[in-house]
Amino acid sequence: MGAVMERRCFFRNLNGMGKGFLAEKHYLCGTMTIQEAQERVDAWIKQYGVRYFSELTNMAVLTEEVGEVARVIARRYGDQSSKPGDDLDLADELADVMWVVMCLANQTGIDLDAALERNFAKKTSRDSHRHLDNKKLINQS
Repeated sequence: MGAVMERRCFFRNLNGMGKGFLAEKHYLCGTMTIQEAQERVDAWIKQYGVRYFSELTNMAVLTEEVGEVARVIARRYGDQSSKPGDDLDLADELADVMWVVMCLANQTGIDLDAALERNFAKKTSRDSHRHLDNKKLINQS
């Protein structure tokens, strides 16, 4: 069974008018696997993006997007205050990070569904008792 993400039921139309899905009609509100998300990113890139940016450029874009997540976290949960007009939409910023990760995975031939399953197995094998036995985590009130 693949990992599943929740899907929001709205988007901005390309022409900026109305709300609905930017994808084909067969995509309805609900969930999608990571593989389906990778396929949708790939289809979008081919239809609207002309081609993928280079891996190096996408790495720089990923760094930029992670910085935007940090900005929202610092202002929303940290000590830094926001400025008038700051967009503090954490969900949107995290989705931007996921988008670029999927672009990098697509262009390097990585199936993120399979990679995530392997990662769960690795973490479970390596860390199955480490956190349960961590007194710093257990004794927090």
